[in-house]
Amino acid sequence: MDYQKSYQEWLENPCFDEETKAELRGIAGDEKEIKERFYKDLEFGTAGLRGIIGAGTNRLNIYTIRKATQGLANYILKQPGEKKVAIAYDSRNMSPEFAEASALCLAANGIKAYVFDALRPTPELSFAVRELGCIAGINITASHNPPEYNGYKVYWADGAQITPPHDKGIMDEVNAISDYAALKTISKSQAEADGLYEVIGDKIDTAYIEELKKLVLHPEAIAKEGAELKIVYSPLHGTGNIPVRRVLKELGFKNVYIVKEQELPDGNFPTVSYPNPEAKEAFTLGLKLAKEVDADLVLATDPDADRLGVYVKDAKSGEYEVLTGNVSGCLLADYEIGQKKATAGSLPEDGYLIKTIVTTNMADAIAKYYDIGLIEVLTGFKYIGQKILEFETTGKGKYLFGFEESYGCLIGTHARDKDAIVASMALCEAAAFYKTKGKTLWDVVQEMYERYGYFVDDIEAITLAGIDGLEKIQHIMKTLRETPPQAFGEVKVQKVRDYQTGTITDVVTGEKTSTGLPTSDVLYYELEGDAWACVRPSGTEPKVKIYFGIKGKNAEDARNCTKKMQESIQNLLHNLL
Repeated sequence: MDYQKSYQEWLENPCFDEETKAELRGIAGDEKEIKERFYKDLEFGTAGLRGIIGAGTNRLNIYTIRKATQGLANYILKQPGEKKVAIAYDSRNMSPEFAEASALCLAANGIKAYVFDALRPTPELSFAVRELGCIAGINITASHNPPEYNGYKVYWADGAQITPPHDKGIMDEVNAISDYAALKTISKSQAEADGLYEVIGDKIDTAYIEELKKLVLHPEAIAKEGAELKIVYSPLHGTGNIPVRRVLKELGFKNVYIVKEQELPDGNFPTVSYPNPEAKEAFTLGLKLAKEVDADLVLATDPDADRLGVYVKDAKSGEYEVLTGNVSGCLLADYEIGQKKATAGSLPEDGYLIKTIVTTNMADAIAKYYDIGLIEVLTGFKYIGQKILEFETTGKGKYLFGFEESYGCLIGTHARDKDAIVASMALCEAAAFYKTKGKTLWDVVQEMYERYGYFVDDIEAITLAGIDGLEKIQHIMKTLRETPPQAFGEVKVQKVRDYQTGTITDVVTGEKTSTGLPTSDVLYYELEGDAWACVRPSGTEPKVKIYFGIKGKNAEDARNCTKKMQESIQNLLHNLL
């Protein structure tokens, strides 16, 4: 792509507004910046767009949003069914503007848009798609990315992010568009007059919250301990504030302390450099408040409230202990599945726990303990949503719980994406239930290690931004494919799964079998002793991620094995660069 030619076109074409042109004139002569903004089109991936806000073909702006929406509209118009789309947005900069641009492009194509009246969490968008009988949904969010980012996620009629064949069909339509001047839009007043723009809000909110409340397993435990349990919560300047507080209040949790500095929506995320509940920094203010009020647990949702970070109090030491996404996911899986079995007396014969390929092997142990099926899917919660749809359409399989390592889980099937609102509710319920048994959540985690094994899982990542970074990421994956590691430290590789070729290779015998999953740029290493490692480029950030997991003989052994694995992965990354 001739980036200078594209740059000049944006400066001269009358379809681009003066504000956009002024921003571009401001980088005149800056060859590197012009190249970064125009060397390619912002890629419409398997779920949509994500990028830095700004003018240019490789940036997120009204025009790249409109292009994506025009492609989506072209695809929708070729499909059967009623042409309606639900649109939500989070607290990020330009989110309301991008949501409106999407709605007006759809309306110009004769497709009705239901637009939320204010910011809403991702799972509520997933719920709204099905509640309103829409063919698709659009969510303007960049999840936990830094403040300069925003994004555009597309959902299909089942409420999950797009999967085959819709993802490729939409991508092809978007990529076929080359002329920004040909993108359709109309005024908001015209869209409203045509009945193609409708604002939604309270009615969907109430329907969503009522569905969550139906999922409570032990209301008697909340009635007994809900007034005593102390909960600190931070929405991290995002969308979780109102729905999390509402559902907890309506269920009877009376001591919910909000981190005031992080309560209000703010796309600049002034109290954190990175609004990610996986980051320790995100909990600095929450932990300070927790110590002041002697809280039982500390919760934080990411900006679009689909992921939940957790700290719980160790009553013996008085310290607050972090629960990783793997641990909190297993804690909720064990609670939900275990208590369903305890109250019903049995579980469905065709019940399943679903996890992603980079999620802890403790999930396998939980499934085995409860004698239920375990399904492993590619990274991305949409693949868990895809399995739920498969269960419903075939009548074979019952969804019991699904989660991924990055703090994402789904209880129930009201949504088809991870849901931090329901996770917050369920975790507080679990805390109340175990409190009636004289236990804290930290006590229960220790019991899980004793029952299932000392599994520890972690991730090493390296950021490689820009054009050079993309080339380095490609080099890393190419090198690993051509010369796969024989061991990670002293732990030998037994099998290599290459999800790009769809093959599993037994290192000892050379035998090849199929992964049985869609193609993806991922390499997975099955190691000795129930250990594993997995390398993949991030789908949302300029990073290479190496996930890994070990199983120790006890807590000390697990710590030692984890340290050795971390060192071996750091050495591997150093050598690859």
